[in-house]
Amino acid sequence: MNQDLSEHRQGRLAGRIAVIGGAGSVGPGWGNGRATAVIFAREGATVFLTDRDKDALEVTARQIREEGGTARTAVLDVTEPEAVEAYFAECEREAGRIDVLVNNVGGSRAGGAVELSLADWESQLRTNLTSVFLACKHAIPVMRRGGGGAIVNTASASGLRWTGAAQVAYASAKAAVIQLSRVTAVEHAPHNIRVNTVVPGQLHTPMVEARLAHQRADGDVDKLLAQRQARIPLGFMGDGRDTAYAALYLASSEARFVTGTEIVVDGGMTARCD
Repeated sequence: MNQDLSEHRQGRLAGRIAVIGGAGSVGPGWGNGRATAVIFAREGATVFLTDRDKDALEVTARQIREEGGTARTAVLDVTEPEAVEAYFAECEREAGRIDVLVNNVGGSRAGGAVELSLADWESQLRTNLTSVFLACKHAIPVMRRGGGGAIVNTASASGLRWTGAAQVAYASAKAAVIQLSRVTAVEHAPHNIRVNTVVPGQLHTPMVEARLAHQRADGDVDKLLAQRQARIPLGFMGDGRDTAYAALYLASSEARFVTGTEIVVDGGMTARCD
């Protein structure tokens, strides 16, 4: 799981305090959150990790610690306002500041405007959009007191275009994450806070086997992978590491003049006309 990343240790986040939401994974391999947590730690950050799944969170933290990194963990539902507020207050008490925030929580549910229930619509907005709002709401004051910071929000290619399946709530929420990031970036630029978005395409993450294959291909993982790969001009699917390296750039000082924009990580899929 870690051999192919060992050469990427350049201290790009040395001394930074990074809060990463959704840092567990639904299965073995490189999900977006786990990859981001491990890579940020390898680049010198002290990582404060959250997830609803305690066991998955500890797997991520254990890998970081075994490699000599520093990780703090907390089981957290990022859709719960009071819990989120309390968590960021605790981070400030313990670390003194927050330099980087990565909002990575999300998940899709199939269904268009007719088929999707109102309850599922509202649940999808809470998971994919309200979670980002709440984290920004409570992290930004801490960043301002500390002199600035960088926020990286994770959206989806589904927020840019049709990606092969009706998932209207997920697509709407992810499109809104992009605009939330732009508005927040402009508002808080005078406070030295940069806000950007990573927009992953159809990656091969543990989510494919754990959930998506059952939702869209009757449990046939190979069928779903073939469908997804056929949409990608580069001819292969990335994984969570590709999302993580984009987030690393946006979180680092190398992106000091980058705010209010997006990095699309999709192998060229959204650039296609068909």
